[in-house]
Amino acid sequence: MTLDWWTAPFEAEVVTRALVAGVVAACLCALVGCWIVLRGSVFLGEAMTHGMLPGVAVAALLGVSLMVGGMIAALAMAVGIAAIGRSSKLSSDTSIGLLLVGMLALGVIIVSRSQGFAVDLTGFLFGDVFAVRAADLVVLAGALAVTAAAAALGHRAFVAVTFDPRKATTLGLRPQLAISALTVLMAVAMVASFHVVGTLLVLGLLVAPPATALAWARSIPTVMVLAAMIGSAAVYLGLLLSWHAGTAGGATIAGVAVLIFFVSTLVRQLANATMLKRTAVAALSLGVAVGCASDGASSPPVQSLGAGEDEVVVEGARELDGALTRLVLVDPETGDTAVYDAIDEAETRVGSFGAVDEIAGDGRFAYLRTGQSTTIIDAGAWTFDHGDHYHYFASDIGEVGRLDAAVTSVGASNSTVVVETDGGAVRLLDREELGRRSVEAPVGLNIGDDVVAAVPYGTRVVTVARTGRLQVVDGSGATDLAGDCPDPSWSRPTRRAVVFGCGTGAVRITGGAGDLTVTAMPFPPDAPPERPQRIQHRDRADVFAGVSDGTVWVLDSRQRAWTVIPAPGAVAANTGGDGTVLVLHRDGTLSLFDVDSRTETARVPLFPGAVPAAGPQPVVDIDSDRAYVNNAAEQVVYEVDYADGLRIARTLHTEVAPGLMVETGR
Repeated sequence: MTLDWWTAPFEAEVVTRALVAGVVAACLCALVGCWIVLRGSVFLGEAMTHGMLPGVAVAALLGVSLMVGGMIAALAMAVGIAAIGRSSKLSSDTSIGLLLVGMLALGVIIVSRSQGFAVDLTGFLFGDVFAVRAADLVVLAGALAVTAAAAALGHRAFVAVTFDPRKATTLGLRPQLAISALTVLMAVAMVASFHVVGTLLVLGLLVAPPATALAWARSIPTVMVLAAMIGSAAVYLGLLLSWHAGTAGGATIAGVAVLIFFVSTLVRQLANATMLKRTAVAALSLGVAVGCASDGASSPPVQSLGAGEDEVVVEGARELDGALTRLVLVDPETGDTAVYDAIDEAETRVGSFGAVDEIAGDGRFAYLRTGQSTTIIDAGAWTFDHGDHYHYFASDIGEVGRLDAAVTSVGASNSTVVVETDGGAVRLLDREELGRRSVEAPVGLNIGDDVVAAVPYGTRVVTVARTGRLQVVDGSGATDLAGDCPDPSWSRPTRRAVVFGCGTGAVRITGGAGDLTVTAMPFPPDAPPERPQRIQHRDRADVFAGVSDGTVWVLDSRQRAWTVIPAPGAVAANTGGDGTVLVLHRDGTLSLFDVDSRTETARVPLFPGAVPAAGPQPVVDIDSDRAYVNNAAEQVVYEVDYADGLRIARTLHTEVAPGLMVETGR
């Protein structure tokens, strides 16, 4: 190809004007599309583009501005989706789909009443980049200026509401206003750009360049700049191909933008993976495309409760768009128990159950040890792991029932709960039956009397006998594993593995539907002799933390590495698996340690005085956003943003003295 092939089309004024319009539209779409992709609002964006049709059609028939009509219709679509979502039991996807079809149908009906409107409809749907006028350039430039100013002024609020709505609330950033502003910016970008690529294809410029940029950049401003460059390149190449091949300009631009995304993805995989890893990624991508009914080979099998491939239906529960955070709080002296909703800051009393010695949780249910029996409480919020993504549910809060055993620790999958008791015995419970307020053993799943530790792994259970023998148990019986765990002390499930604490260190069990692999993780040879008996971690995470006398132990089971950090006066510890560990000290301060360097990077005063040595000790419960520390004496729970220098986001005042606490919902 000669240089003339690359430049000749732009000697025509109409093509040059199309290039300028396309580049401005690409920059505009980059600013807005970044938030669409990060917030997962692609389907909403698609619905708004289709929802513009009735407004544009009415505006055309009345002889007024098409952009004004399209803006009104797009905003009406967004308001309607929000209203239906708040006032019905329908999911957001359902309400979006219904309004999308309804608005599109209404637009076609209006168009059909006007003879000779088909050409205008085609231009509306697919765009006519070569018909861009000077007035359209002015509108595009104005929309870009307004959007850039709004993005700069609202950047902090947009980041907070995208990644952590709770943080937006606690910082006073008015998340609902920020969401409304983002919706308006989406409408502005769509209305200003549909002359270039049409409403059916504008989503290509809104989504494809930011999605491509996210694979190569980390900060949001960098993503926006890179997305603008990618979008501009798509406009140039699309116009070039359209000129030489005689294809539709808008469709070619959108197609090139999507093609760049797939080429970028392929280059990224080739650069970062071996051939074996690339094969695994391809297989996983194929599995995701087929649907949720097919799990990845590296994942434990997950039981589906619904009939559809991407549907999980739980009787008596409602599905949510995101996870709830609820804290089960117990006064150990009286047994007064409440469930505290950390989102709404509302406390629901459950009852009083007498003196409670200990509490354990499995992400939904709390297990209150009262003497030689256990009371089970349903916190009414939980996360369902569906293999490659999650579903979030809420139901009524209440007492489930009692178990005639003193529970010391709990592990759960979607279908099975394993409880370890004070006497060394292990019991299995049907988790679905617990949701129906019935305490029953699962059908067809039995473990031996010599089992002293166990963890559910998908639909199976991995067990440890008194002798240290490891087995996996399913409906057909027990199978020995190649490894052992002498003197088991703790057990935890992660999303991809099962981990047991042993007298010699720990073992990690992984594998898919076939054979399981046991990997030993021995203690460091120079480690202190006193070992942690209790280990904490963020649910489903692979990194653990525990406390012994003056020492914090961190186990990264992915790297099979222990790290021992000196921490005199440590009371409790936990980690989110991000390379740091939170430590609560006897003097009432909370500190943050970098695990690799074993150095303290932050410390804040938390308790007004020292942590009492008598009675149940406070815990550090942690999720992907916040850490929660209970202070029974002050009747408060501290919410800590551990990713922001241990900033105390909120102090939650409780009616029940929270001597015992466990987090659910996440």
